[in-house]
This record gives sequence, structure tokens and C-alpha cells, in this order.
Amino acid sequence: MGHPPTGPSSSPSPPPTRFDETFCELLPRLYRRAVMLAGTRSWAEDAVHEAYLKLAARPQRFLDHPEPYAYAFTALLSVVRDTHRRERRQVLVDDVEVSGAADAAGQAGRLGSIGPVVAAGWDGGVERRDAEMEAVRLLGRLSAKQAGVVILVDLDGYTIDQAARIIGVHRGTAARHRTRALQKLRSLLDRGERERADRSGKEPGHEA
Repeated sequence: MGHPPTGPSSSPSPPPTRFDETFCELLPRLYRRAVMLAGTRSWAEDAVHEAYLKLAARPQRFLDHPEPYAYAFTALLSVVRDTHRRERRQVLVDDVEVSGAADAAGQAGRLGSIGPVVAAGWDGGVERRDAEMEAVRLLGRLSAKQAGVVILVDLDGYTIDQAARIIGVHRGTAARHRTRALQKLRSLLDRGERERADRSGKEPGHEA
């Protein structure tokens, strides 16, 4: 990630810098959030790599920040937003059909924030994998800022005030983003439950 290429050499590799060490400590957490924002592992890898390069251009700002994760998340969210804007200009469609778990249920995959959501290579058990894929699918229907606020508040445990400072908006704007995001997520979940009930011939919330 931004390091010079390595190859056969008689001299040992230089030790990692404090910047690299700090970033690598945050990498698993950032990567999980990038998947939720980006929609796929490959897009997430690109987003994290670009965020690394943005931070590496001014490493001391990152190291001096009281919350390095929050600072790195801001860079990641900026990358996702910029990439999403480029994708929207290049592809003037809202939904793209892709093969995935949702296809088995007769539903097309949806675009993530910067790429299509596909069923690919999740680690862990089946139940956890399905839950993660569903979370990615739903978050992919939100704008980057809406998804960012939901991730910061509802997953990372920040307050609305803290989330607003991290993503660089007023508190009221962050609160509106979260309210609209949660409303949309509830609507999507309700619609999914109704569609499953229609397919099974049951009323939502009723078991045989």
C-alpha cells in the first residue's frame, strides 16, 4: 500500500514507519467499513488503498489527530464519495443486475456505494456471511454520507455530534442523514419481508 516494490536484495527491508504501524492497526476495522460503503471486497481494497495514499501525503496530521480512526474514516468516506460521483457520471443507471445470493430469491443485486454487490468470498460461517451480505446490500442503497453516519453512530458507537464532526457537516445535517437512512432501511426491510411473504403465501410476521 504505497510502499516501494520489494525484490531480492542483500540488505534487509527498512522498518515500518510509525505512520504505517498506526494505519495497519486500524486496517481490519477500516476494511470492514470499506466493504459496507463500497459494496464489494475488490472495490473496498481500492478505496482503502486510496485512503492510505491520501493520509500518507500528510502523515503527521493523521498521527497528531486525537482519534486516528476517525481521521482515517473521513479519508475513506471522501474516497467513496468521489468514486461514486465518477461512477454515476460514467454509468447513468441506478440498479445493475449481478449474479449473487439475491438472484436465488429472484431479486437482482444492487449497486453498492461504488460498485455492484456480489456474493463473493466471505469469511466465517454461513449465517454471518448472509448477515454481512444483507448489511452491505442495504447500506449500498444509501448515499455515502447517509451510510457513513449510520456506520459511525450505529456500528462504531459515536454520538451524532461526533459523527457530524468526523464527516464535516453540521449536527442537524448529520441527524437528518441518519433519520432518512434509517427510514429507508426500515422501508427496504419491510418491503423485503412482504415480498418473502408473497412468495411463501404467508402474511408478514406469521408462521405456519
